Amino acid sequence: MKLKKLFTFIFLFSFISFASAQQQDALEDSIRNRYFQLHALLGPNTFFDNHLTGFMLYDLDSQWVHYEKNSHMNFIPASTTKLLTFYASLVVLNEKTNTFRYTVQGDEITIWGSGDPSWKYNLLPQPKIEDFLRTYKKVKFSAANWNDTSFGYGWQWDDYYFAYSAEKSPLPIYGNIVTFRNVNGRPQSMIPGFEVLSRNVNGNLTTVRRDFHSNTFFYNPRTYTNPGPILPFVTSPELTVDLMRNILQKPVELVDTPLPSNAQKYQGGTMQPLWKEMLQESDNFIAEQIMLMVSDELFGELNTEKAIDHILKKHLSDLPDTPKWVDGSGLSRHNLVTPRSMVQLIEKLDNIMPRQQLMRLLPQGGINGTLKNNYRAPRPYIFAKTGTISNNHALVGIIRTNSNRHYAFAFMNNNYLNSASEIRREMEKVLVFIRNNY
Repeated sequence: MKLKKLFTFIFLFSFISFASAQQQDALEDSIRNRYFQLHALLGPNTFFDNHLTGFMLYDLDSQWVHYEKNSHMNFIPASTTKLLTFYASLVVLNEKTNTFRYTVQGDEITIWGSGDPSWKYNLLPQPKIEDFLRTYKKVKFSAANWNDTSFGYGWQWDDYYFAYSAEKSPLPIYGNIVTFRNVNGRPQSMIPGFEVLSRNVNGNLTTVRRDFHSNTFFYNPRTYTNPGPILPFVTSPELTVDLMRNILQKPVELVDTPLPSNAQKYQGGTMQPLWKEMLQESDNFIAEQIMLMVSDELFGELNTEKAIDHILKKHLSDLPDTPKWVDGSGLSRHNLVTPRSMVQLIEKLDNIMPRQQLMRLLPQGGINGTLKNNYRAPRPYIFAKTGTISNNHALVGIIRTNSNRHYAFAFMNNNYLNSASEIRREMEKVLVFIRNNY
């Protein structure tokens, strides 16, 4: 009887082993077939063979690379750089924003900006700064902790009058931009003090334009039609003080007092709205100011380069390839990063916060943000940060497949002559294949 049982066990074990081997062979065949089908979409003699393309697909749960193309090569990441900024803020800042630091002497308060972009920026919830400062008879503002430049390294100089290239500053007000209303054919500033000159300029200037070095705004009354132009203004400590006086309706003095080590911290809001606006709408200004808040938290001074160097050495030294990372927003073409490093960055983000929360913060294909009009599907499957500057387009994030698996991916295209919409159409073919077959 025992011998019979032994023979039965040996038979069952052999059968199971044979069946398991067959299943393993079938699985390997399936993996090979999918790989070659994906290669047929991305490899030689395809659309992605006429410019520099990098791609990696990585299973976040099995930690297995399913496909890669040029994943070791450096690409201009454009606004996918904001994922690095997002990570930096997660590992350095808490849930609260660093709005400013302050000391109090009697009925006077001295404040040093910490980089928070929220005050009077209509895209963000408002910190209660006026309420906090109401009890003081006099406010002093110091920019002695500012150790940076208004523009990032490598930004294009002729972007100076576009809202996406607003200047950085220690204590921004109004998002460092001014909006004009078209009132009876004449632009009217929404911020007191910014007047517009009537000037007969050459060409059909339909909007408001600003001088390069000053807050002199002008328009052509014969051709002006723009209903609400938005322009960045030239920042300075003096202008910050003027704007504060107008808002607070009390004396505000500019001083050059160094930031003391015992200064208190005013935290006016939470990081969630900043993360959402930066990632979903790709707000460059918020990204740059977040890096200044990171610097403030680390060093008590505002210096993007110093903060980036710290994050790279202390928190991102395990990336496969060290990025060349120079700004918070990705406006600079000096930024360089490899697809495999971006994939590992997504994995690091996935380990820091719940995956569903990360997916909600990222733009969702066909739903919101910069992906609202792309990658549409009955069930959203792309959750990713976009990055586009002329001749360069990238998409980095998470793809959810029909089998409900989650893959990190980095899809980076540089130096193409096609339109960005054509690049996105061809990328979609690849991503739909992955959604349906992985």
